[in-house]
Amino acid sequence: MFLDLRPNYMEMLDTIVNCIVKVALTLLRCIMYPVIRIQIKKRQYCPPIRNEILLSSATELSQRIRRKEISSEEVISAFITRCKEVNPVVNAIVEDRFEAALQEAREIDLFLKTTTRNEEDIARGTPLLGLPITVKESIAVKGLSYAVGVKIEKNRKATDDADVVKRVRKAGGVPILVSNTPELCMFWESANNVTGKTLNPYDTRRTPGGSSGGEAALLSSGASLLSLASDVGGSARLPAMFCGVFGHKPSPNWVSSVGHRPNSTDNAWNTVFSVSPMARYAIDLPLLLKAISQSTECTERLNQEVDLRHVKFFYVEDIDSSPLTSTVGFEIKLAIHNLVKHVETTYGSSIQKVNLKDLKYAIKMSSISLLELNKVETVFNLGDGTKPWKNFFIILFQRLCFLSSHTWPPIMYGILKKLYQLLPKSYKENMQTKHDGLRKELKEILGNDGVLIYPSFCSVAHYHFETYYKLLDVCYLLIFNTLSLPATQCTMGLNKNGLPVGLQVIANNGCDHLSLAVAKEVERRFGGWQQPPSSSETT
Repeated sequence: MFLDLRPNYMEMLDTIVNCIVKVALTLLRCIMYPVIRIQIKKRQYCPPIRNEILLSSATELSQRIRRKEISSEEVISAFITRCKEVNPVVNAIVEDRFEAALQEAREIDLFLKTTTRNEEDIARGTPLLGLPITVKESIAVKGLSYAVGVKIEKNRKATDDADVVKRVRKAGGVPILVSNTPELCMFWESANNVTGKTLNPYDTRRTPGGSSGGEAALLSSGASLLSLASDVGGSARLPAMFCGVFGHKPSPNWVSSVGHRPNSTDNAWNTVFSVSPMARYAIDLPLLLKAISQSTECTERLNQEVDLRHVKFFYVEDIDSSPLTSTVGFEIKLAIHNLVKHVETTYGSSIQKVNLKDLKYAIKMSSISLLELNKVETVFNLGDGTKPWKNFFIILFQRLCFLSSHTWPPIMYGILKKLYQLLPKSYKENMQTKHDGLRKELKEILGNDGVLIYPSFCSVAHYHFETYYKLLDVCYLLIFNTLSLPATQCTMGLNKNGLPVGLQVIANNGCDHLSLAVAKEVERRFGGWQQPPSSSETT
């Protein structure tokens, strides 16, 4: 018997790619780390929450409004006041419609005083009646800013509501503002050259994440109740984790993407992208998801009762042997172990640790899947995504010479797109094969009654702009977009420094009710959202 000594070219190429990327990230860290630390400013604090309305769930408030125990005007006025209190600290609001929202609230209160419909009928037809909704700026709200951080379009307004906003209004919800994102949502840090940088309420020296960082900052500071966000690479789940709230990426096509910017006409777009609900309380996620969904399957599944004793649990605590990502920190692993122990002792479930060997390729598999997408709006083809790209090298040169109003992240997307074109077809096909194999493996493991407990990120919220050299760590989130699996971000409390710690729960396609049920259990056992430190606590 002879040994096969022929070189494995795929492994050689993979090693070369690893080395190049690792060196680039190390150099970037060496350059940026001292600059970031020098620029760290004095920590700020939000005012304490004094109005008890702000501490109620949407589920509770909606019942109280329908029963006329509290008025919609009182509720919306309370959140508007809170927005005005916290926004000077967190800088999350792009544009508001406070006066119009108050007028709509008064009309709702008048309707409730004069209607002959009973409470159950109102709840069935308008489950969000009288509740304030905050909306990520990338989701169109008629008459409000729709620039999505693009400076040359800073005066652009939405001419119509996005599909999800129309559904929110039909369900009785009242949009009150649009919140900050990175330019065209193309980064995991919420900063742009129009609105500036959004800060984390738990520590303003740190990022709230992105691209839905504005929404997460408002939720966690008590200035929002229900949030419309979006997720194409962990864009809702990372901010939810960094800001200690709950976020859910739904199954593909359960929620319409019409009216979101950027969008794409690529057939694969809606398998990786989704408008996503975020909330301070896990119980409110299904309430909002059912209201915005275009799928009857969604409503049917979310109406199912889930007995956690009959759910199979699996977990992963790190990506083994991945040379490009950071190791998952002790605090995140401890959170996973705490949840595993709770499920075992409370429900008598046997939880299995799974070894998904191809997860070490997660960043490459998911990046290739995203870079394969065509007809996506970028800074190189502003519009509907179908226009020809402007000369990439001219825009890059302008940015290097400080002659461009665009930020680095969307230009980096162009760089990655160009580098992707240089990869051999065989390498792309090899990664796609591994990707398809991982999807099949997870589908078989989870079935219709299983969930996977998984890290959301390798650490708690980091300082602003450290994201640049921690960029590949988002693979913990990104992989489930490209695998088209629903995922629920759950907050597990605060660490010793008062920063939120979290994890995500994954289910099979169409089984969102399972991960959402686990989120409710996490909230019940581990306390859920906790108030950020306030100015009164530090004086």
